[in-house]
Amino acid sequence: MEHGSPIWLTYGFIYLTAAVLAVPIARALGLGSIIGYLGAGIAMGPWGFGLVSNVEDILHFAEFGVVLMLFVIGLELQPKRLWELRRPIFGWGLAQMMVCTGILFLAAWGFGFTWRVSLIAGMGLALSSTAVCLQVMAERNLMRTPSGQAAFSILLFQDVAAIPILALIPILGAYKAANATHTDSHLWLTIFKTVGTIAAVIIGGRLLLQPLLRWIARSKTPEIFTATSLLLVVGIAMLMTQVGLSMALGAFLAGVLLADSEYRSELETNIEPFKGLLLGLFFMAVGMSIDFGVILQSPWAMAAMVTGFITLKALMIFGLARFMQIPWRERPVFTLMLAQGGEFAFVVFQTAAQYKVFHHNVSSMLVAAVALSMLLGPLLLVALDKLLLRRFSTIKDDNAESSKAKEISEQQEAPIIIAGFGRYGQIVARVLLAQDIRPTILDHNVEMLEAAQIYGHSVFYGDATRMDLLRIAGAAKARVLVIAVDSPEQSIKIASQVRKHFPNLQIVARSRDLNHWFRLRDLGVEHAQREVFESSLVSAQSVLELSGQSPADARHMTARFREHNLALAERMYPHYKDKNKLIAGSKQGRQQLVEQMAKERADLLENSTEMPDESDAPDKPTVSEQNHSSADSKQP
Repeated sequence: MEHGSPIWLTYGFIYLTAAVLAVPIARALGLGSIIGYLGAGIAMGPWGFGLVSNVEDILHFAEFGVVLMLFVIGLELQPKRLWELRRPIFGWGLAQMMVCTGILFLAAWGFGFTWRVSLIAGMGLALSSTAVCLQVMAERNLMRTPSGQAAFSILLFQDVAAIPILALIPILGAYKAANATHTDSHLWLTIFKTVGTIAAVIIGGRLLLQPLLRWIARSKTPEIFTATSLLLVVGIAMLMTQVGLSMALGAFLAGVLLADSEYRSELETNIEPFKGLLLGLFFMAVGMSIDFGVILQSPWAMAAMVTGFITLKALMIFGLARFMQIPWRERPVFTLMLAQGGEFAFVVFQTAAQYKVFHHNVSSMLVAAVALSMLLGPLLLVALDKLLLRRFSTIKDDNAESSKAKEISEQQEAPIIIAGFGRYGQIVARVLLAQDIRPTILDHNVEMLEAAQIYGHSVFYGDATRMDLLRIAGAAKARVLVIAVDSPEQSIKIASQVRKHFPNLQIVARSRDLNHWFRLRDLGVEHAQREVFESSLVSAQSVLELSGQSPADARHMTARFREHNLALAERMYPHYKDKNKLIAGSKQGRQQLVEQMAKERADLLENSTEMPDESDAPDKPTVSEQNHSSADSKQP
């Protein structure tokens, strides 16, 4: 009796083996993980060793990796932040689509294609790969840079634009002529379903998701919470596909709706392993889908097509980057990221062939061109890094022409780690150095590294959100981590990860404002300092003195305010997620302070009139001033 392995087990073994072999080799060669996955896919596909045959089915399944990735991106983007991005999304996104579609349309029309073929080809080729771009931005930590924000806005608009593009294809095809009335009514029905579905996701997400997750969390069963996380994404993806919308767009909206949730971190942790594996499978499926038969039939025409559309897109996007005032150092990467084709173009061209907008041979050529561009894009980025942008990672030295920015690679043993070497981190570091304590300093800004080296500071190039770099920095043995980064979201991410992976590491953090301080307290960070609080008090004391108050009275008043504000922050902390209670507590605290200070002024005036002879006596510290040092230890 013969025993054979199930097909799913065989395929699973093949995929995992290919990933385990190809990706480390590609990264060791400096090519990045995307090239490794694409190369593995080519080797496994019909034009490689032929280990996998059902490429299209695998590609559809693997698209779920892109869906999970956008869900995780949405979790990190609060609705308020998304609303702030509305102008770049609909402004720059629309500009990129219109400009690139227009120039590609004219190019195709100039080569003798019909206007319908040229229009669909222009719109499909104008789309960029969300998966490739976001992976590139993640590997290079570009998400929070101006170019990263701009690229993300454009990619998000492209996901939205995919809806009208697909709705337009039947109108342009032969289907329109035979069923004109039906098509028009179908179009309006599609628009209604689109708006209704997006509204249902937003309203349902607001009203249902939080109670559902709270109920599941009470079961205290981690595997069920993981299952719920996946069910949430799968359910929304299914809903979107039923009405012909982008699965990725639906998952992104769900993530945004849960960005303010207390379960955000848990959801992200549960989804991350599945996202990584499925995203890798997606890249492998893209590699498998490259039809080298079509390429070999017309190699020069294919080369001209790929080179032509990447070049035209790159020129348009580079010009747009200049107009958007993206820093010049970031423009080349921004341009090449968006210049390649996108996975959604596969759907556009296959749908166009289905509705007879153009022949299947044209569709195959365009699909192959897009797949090749997705292979060439990461390679071009690697070449850009190694050949053209090498000087961006160098810092000038007085004793030599240039020296490479020291990325942290050797194990450090300093007792203190400082993440961020801006204005805040520099002051902390200088105080420590004055006591002959040499901390390990991490910063991801090359320009900051240049300035640090000029003044003799040893700063390592590294992103503190990466736990592998923190381990190398000595987080497992260090006593204190100072989080001095500018971004509150990055600060929260570092604190959350450190609490999870290095629970014994004490955290001293810079907080942007009171809300940021509250969020740090949620993570158990007791030593958080509002960045402008103390300096504002010093300025207030100076203003009081200049307005006629004695130095002693001004000092006393600011000390009292400080003491009151710290106590008020502690009282408000348990209720900071309740906006009404927060506002009420703030108003009550303000009124209490006004009344308290008025009473103290009246008492002071009364004492001064009753005992005028004591006016020449030296100032006696008040009770609050005596307790000043104890309040210092509680300063948030």
